[in-house]
Amino acid sequence: MKPGWGLVAGIYPFAAGAMMLNLFFASLLLGWVGLPILTPWQALWASIPLGLPPAWIYARHLTKLMAEVDGGAEA
Repeated sequence: MKPGWGLVAGIYPFAAGAMMLNLFFASLLLGWVGLPILTPWQALWASIPLGLPPAWIYARHLTKLMAEVDGGAEA
């Protein structure tokens, strides 16, 4: 079941924000082994495209739950 783009757009800012924090903190941890540390702005720009897949997956999960609830109400 495909979620509507409105639901994905509503979830996207939260997913992109979570991705930004995850990228930034992961770069801090990986800095211990010599990898470059991202600035918060670099993490923000990288999270813009990386936030869409988690938003789509969570919207699909919510759509499935909504369909399940609607199906249960008819029985």
